Amino acid sequence: MFDDLKPHLVELRKRLGISVIVIIVFAFIAFGFNKYIIEFAKAPLVGIVDGDPFIGGIGIFFTALKISIFTGFIFALPVVFSQIWAFIEPGLYDHEKKYVIPFVTISTFMFILGMAFAYYMVIPFGFQFLWAFAGNIVNFLQTLDEYIGIFTKILFGFGLAFELPVILFFLGMLGLVDDKNLRDFFGYAVLIIFVIAALLTPPDVITQLLMAGPLILLYGISIIIVRMVNPYKEDDDEDEEDDDSTKEKELQQLEK
Repeated sequence: MFDDLKPHLVELRKRLGISVIVIIVFAFIAFGFNKYIIEFAKAPLVGIVDGDPFIGGIGIFFTALKISIFTGFIFALPVVFSQIWAFIEPGLYDHEKKYVIPFVTISTFMFILGMAFAYYMVIPFGFQFLWAFAGNIVNFLQTLDEYIGIFTKILFGFGLAFELPVILFFLGMLGLVDDKNLRDFFGYAVLIIFVIAALLTPPDVITQLLMAGPLILLYGISIIIVRMVNPYKEDDDEDEEDDDSTKEKELQQLEK
């Protein structure tokens, strides 16, 4: 069994290695602009409190390194998605392999769209709620490093969440899901979405709703998209029933 998996693990290591190298290269470039990037990251919060709420800390170097790596990841997104495609491409049919450019382009766009939504909507509203509740933002954000950690986590979470239509589109294209599967799974999907929102956002209801709401909407959009590429066919159920009835008749004949 391990021998069968070994080629896939070697290929996975290769694709991860290429992605990591590109991220590191972009991270080194971003490190030279880390002050501007940190100011950009702080902008939604500074606008709420009319000033810089953070106290000093000795971890500023690691904060700069953290935000630089995250920026490097953002700029490397096309390469990362192209490596994901290169990993799964051997298992695709020839007519499916031509979707590499749409996959990389749309995946990159949706990830950036998710981060933009988080930056301009979720972070300002979420922290404004916390500010109004706590009365002083320093009470729950002591250092810049703590904020950058939450900031990158939220942006990454929303970027990943906005990949949902892309993932379901390609699963539908491969025939692994249809619109009926997604409709039947809707109730469970809502529960899973709220669990994910609770894990990826600060512990306040507003931010969690701001993540769960768009995700539920994206899931609904995904149902429409999958219906276009792989609609549910009642004939499939009829064929399965015919197969079952044929098997039952064969068993009855064998028993006789």
